[in-house]
Amino acid sequence: MYELNDLLKRFVTACREILGDDLVGVYLHGSAAMGCYNEKKSDIDLIVVVNKAVSDDVKRRFMDMVVELNGHAPKKGIEMSIVKKEACDPFIYPTPYELHFSNAHLERYKSDPWDYVKKMQGTDKDLAAHFTIILNRGKCLFGKAVKDVFGAVRKEYYFDSIFADIENAEAGIKDDPVYFILNLCRVLAYKKEELVLSKAEGGKWGMQNLPEKFRPLISQALNEYSSDTTANYDENISREFAAYMINMIKN
Repeated sequence: MYELNDLLKRFVTACREILGDDLVGVYLHGSAAMGCYNEKKSDIDLIVVVNKAVSDDVKRRFMDMVVELNGHAPKKGIEMSIVKKEACDPFIYPTPYELHFSNAHLERYKSDPWDYVKKMQGTDKDLAAHFTIILNRGKCLFGKAVKDVFGAVRKEYYFDSIFADIENAEAGIKDDPVYFILNLCRVLAYKKEELVLSKAEGGKWGMQNLPEKFRPLISQALNEYSSDTTANYDENISREFAAYMINMIKN
C-alpha cells in the first residue's frame, strides 16, 4: 500500500500525463483534506477539473491508471470524479460529470471497461457537497487555485446534497451505523448553524449539542471512526436516534 502523500503525487503525475493541457487542476476533499483521515476507514476523495469533454480513449487510459493506483490505496480506495470547468463556475446543480470511479464500481469496470467509460457519465448531486468542501476546506494538489475554478454553491443545493445522504437513515443505520450517526450530526450542524464539518467534527458537535441520552452512541461512533475497531450498536437506540435527527433536520 502506498503512503497517502505518495499516492496523491502519483495520481497528480498521471493526471498530467494523460490529460495534458486539458487539465485545469486536481483537488482533494473529504477526510484527507479535513484532518480526520484514517487509512483503515477512509477513502481518498478527489476532483479532477478539465477544460473540455474527455474522449472515450482518454477515459480508458485514465481509468486503467485509477484502477492500478486503487490497488495500492487503503481498503476503501479512491473515489474521484472528472468534471468540466464550465460546470464549476457558475455552479450547475445537479452537476454534470465526465467520469466517476469508486470501489463500488471496480468490478463493473473490470468486467467491461469500454462499456463503463461510455456509460459512466451524467449528473451527480453529491458534487454540490464535494465542491462546498473544496471551497471551504479543500486542497489544490495541482493547477489553478480553488477560488479561480469553483464558484459559490448555493446553500439550498449543499443542503439538498447532504440531506440525500441521510434521508434513509432509519432504514440504513443498522447496517452502517458510523456513517449515519456521524453524518446525521453534521447535517443537523449545517441546518442549525451553517457549519461545514467533517464526519468527525459533526460527531464532536453532536456530543456538545444533542440530548445526553444519545451521547454514548455518538461517542461509540467517533471511537470506531478514528480507530481500526468495529463496535456493536444498540439497534433500538440507533433507530431512535435516526428518527429524532431526521425530525430535527426536517423541522
